[in-house]
Amino acid sequence: MVTYVVAIIVIAFIFDFSNGFHDSANSIATIVGTRVLSPFAAVVWAAVFNFSALFVVKTAVAKAVATGFVDNAIVEPNVMCAALLGAIAWNIITWYFGIPSSSSHALIGGLAGAALAKSGTAGITFGTKWIQTLSAIAISPVLGALMGFLLMLAVFNLFRFFTPARVDRVFRRGQLISSGLLSLAHGGNDAQKTMGVIVGLLASAPVRTAMEGRTGWMQYLYVARPDVVPPLWVEAAAYLAISLGTLFGGWRIVHTMGSRITRLRPVGGFCAETGGAIVILTASQFGIPVSTTHTITGSIVGVGATNRLSAVRWGIAGRIVWAWILTIPAAGIIAALSFWILRAVLPFQF
Repeated sequence: MVTYVVAIIVIAFIFDFSNGFHDSANSIATIVGTRVLSPFAAVVWAAVFNFSALFVVKTAVAKAVATGFVDNAIVEPNVMCAALLGAIAWNIITWYFGIPSSSSHALIGGLAGAALAKSGTAGITFGTKWIQTLSAIAISPVLGALMGFLLMLAVFNLFRFFTPARVDRVFRRGQLISSGLLSLAHGGNDAQKTMGVIVGLLASAPVRTAMEGRTGWMQYLYVARPDVVPPLWVEAAAYLAISLGTLFGGWRIVHTMGSRITRLRPVGGFCAETGGAIVILTASQFGIPVSTTHTITGSIVGVGATNRLSAVRWGIAGRIVWAWILTIPAAGIIAALSFWILRAVLPFQF
């Protein structure tokens, strides 16, 4: 049992790493696309701010993932392992094809698929967090687009007497700040999803019973309830894993986000990153596991639309939207299959 639980925690951190690897494009694509930083410098910059969220962002999203989507009474190691396998598999598929799908929604889909495979619809907690998360699929890119559009209009008015060269000089420096802010928002929202899975696993009845009263290093695997603040080692390790994933980067997706949706100058990159960061940090404050991918894509579209609607490559944007629609059910199907396989081949009975 202990070995299996530790293995699932390792898989959770692998998912967290893949989240940073897959979603690094969210925070660095615009700053690379505008040539403010080289790709290597950009990923180092983003990774530092990913980890800094440990000291700034609260853990409302982690609590939401641990308690808000599946019935804690049916949670056990096979459910969490299958959910993670479904999310990781979908991340790999979309990374391979260069599609900026949502790691967040892949994990939510994985949780739902594993819970359905075990207990049917009774395993799903249909409530506020599902409503917020599903609504955010539509709302977050719209809010991102609106923020990007409005910030771009404000900049046009404030800097209308500046020469284009001077505007570029100002916002090349400004984009360092906006990119860092977006990376902090990305780490603060996305790393918490892994924390929520680990806390949900450790607080599940089989694991909690097995770890209660243990001494030595195993005492740190005991969590009394799923709605508690994650242990410090879980927080620090989750932020470290997502930062390392960002450091290695996902260059296929960087290309799509940085240049194929619309062409950006530093001023556009600044507005897109700042608009996306505002939306994501607000969602984190309310414990909503929003998709950073959805949000920054919407912001980039909003910035591009201030020039003219034809400046946005709507064919690419449409392909991305289809990936968003498919993510939850696709990850859920993979997770359900994984659960049935795990239950059939492992000797553990929960």
